[in-house]
Amino acid sequence: MSSSRFIITVIGIDRVGIVAGITAVMARHNVNIVDISQTIMQDLFTMIMLAEVKDKTFDLSAFQHSMTEEGKRLGVEVKVQHEDAFACMHRI
Repeated sequence: MSSSRFIITVIGIDRVGIVAGITAVMARHNVNIVDISQTIMQDLFTMIMLAEVKDKTFDLSAFQHSMTEEGKRLGVEVKVQHEDAFACMHRI
């Protein structure tokens, strides 16, 4: 990987504990938040984060699985994309 940064998006109906649950998974995987934006539009919670890891042996697939499972538990949709893949998908 040329970058150890990831884009994480979280979308769903607002409820207590979303940020706590998501960031707890990130902490368990030693993923750091570089930048974060979060808003609530009526009852819809949205959050996007730029995150990074320093560990060269980081298992992105395991992290994505953990985040997906936490999203299911919280009732929100969580997507984790490597920064390079995100940039390619959104290049005009």
